[in-house]
Amino acid sequence: MKVEDSSDAQLPENSAAKQHVENLRAVLNICRRMATMTDLTSLQALITREARELLQADRVSVFLFDRENCELWSAIFQEGKTMRFDARLGIAGAVAMSGQPINVVNAYEHPLFYKEVDAATGYRTQTLLAVPLHSLDGAVIGVGEAINKASGAFTDDDGEVLATVAAHLADLFENSPIGAELKVRASKRADYPAEPPLNGFSTQNIVGMSDRTQSIIRLIDQIRPTSVDVLIQGESGTGKELIAKALHYNSPRAHQPFIAVNCAALPDNLVEAELFGIEKGVATGVDRRIGMFEAAHGGTIFLDEIGDLSLAAQAKILRVLQERAVDRIGGRASVSIDVRVIAATNRNLETSMREKQFRADLYFRLSVVRIQTPSLREIPEDIPVLANHFLQKHCVAMSLEPKQFAEAALQRMAAYDWPGNTRQLENEIKRMLASVRGKTITADQLGIQQDFSAAPGPTAATRPEAGKSLYAAVEVLERQMIQDALIASGGNKLKAAQALGLSRQGLFKKLKKLGMTA
Repeated sequence: MKVEDSSDAQLPENSAAKQHVENLRAVLNICRRMATMTDLTSLQALITREARELLQADRVSVFLFDRENCELWSAIFQEGKTMRFDARLGIAGAVAMSGQPINVVNAYEHPLFYKEVDAATGYRTQTLLAVPLHSLDGAVIGVGEAINKASGAFTDDDGEVLATVAAHLADLFENSPIGAELKVRASKRADYPAEPPLNGFSTQNIVGMSDRTQSIIRLIDQIRPTSVDVLIQGESGTGKELIAKALHYNSPRAHQPFIAVNCAALPDNLVEAELFGIEKGVATGVDRRIGMFEAAHGGTIFLDEIGDLSLAAQAKILRVLQERAVDRIGGRASVSIDVRVIAATNRNLETSMREKQFRADLYFRLSVVRIQTPSLREIPEDIPVLANHFLQKHCVAMSLEPKQFAEAALQRMAAYDWPGNTRQLENEIKRMLASVRGKTITADQLGIQQDFSAAPGPTAATRPEAGKSLYAAVEVLERQMIQDALIASGGNKLKAAQALGLSRQGLFKKLKKLGMTA
């Protein structure tokens, strides 16, 4: 008796459903073949050929997430070269940070698209599908990306296919010889970007992965092609000058001067001479000297602590911004200047305007773009990242053997208020390196004075005041518990949600409801 193959007869009659089943068969075949591979070259050939054909994409790439350096780097890439870029930038970076897939119909119109990758490769991205690679414990270890669908946009089915391949890739990277090969490749120098920002002031000098830090990095990238004036506000020690340098060295003015001026250190009687210059002969023994605005011609002038200037000095700077020209003391004609102005202050200028201590017209001239730098107590999840960064940096600078923090030390630092912010944190780490002899720095060796001996509970900053409603008290407790869980999990929201007995989405809803960083 002849037995006929009935597999085709069992397929659903609907053509879309048939295609879906065929796609599943094809992706399972790719996954089975991946499992047999032991070298990266063969895996790259499989992914860039067959996964690309299955998705009808022009290119399929895989980026791994280097959490320590906050970078994405190309593990499987069509160009055959290693590329690294800031993981807080771009669509792939957003997927790495959020753990959620993103499907883009028009890349150049998407606010998160990072054009520098196209600039480095000479490629033109149109449609893009990106999905996360998760480890067994739920952490994001990379991103799978398909670019330029042959016809139309990527579909939900494409998303399922890429997600399935990504899941098998994650397992392969963690549990096969290919993982070891990738570590060796990761340690080698990247080919891209070919021209790093001048003086090393890229966005990666701004350390941290919190949402607040990510938003600043993305804003710097968004205004990269322009030279708009920027106002940076934030407490002392929150890295305002670092952001100003990143803005300058990632702009069209990067090859021109960056002139920093501490306005708080300028006496009123010297403001004009220092900022605008002076002509020879104005007084006995005085030689001609250009001011800092002229010195910054073609580049950027950074007016730090501009909120400390007198109203008279503010009026003179306002005129320079309006006219884009300076009058030297004793000069007979104005001198035209082409400068970008980045101003910074630790004061609340909105309050200063209401109190008539800062000119409103100058404020609106300066604040074409505004950046608010967060204090460390607002981004506790960034503190362990910063602490490890400073530890490595100063071990090298002091020619010391590498050291590490005990987990309890990192937790204690993350729970401390740090009134001096990043500057205080860095100085505390330098102090510890000068005084601690062992390889591991423990919590007891920290010099911070906050009392951690009491049982866990609300801090002074979050403890509900007497007379507050039950609703308000519960909100304060929820805030504290969520903050503690995020600190304990090192900022991993999935782990924090599990510790709190919530789903990941439930935690995000709580964060949004409480107005906390999501």
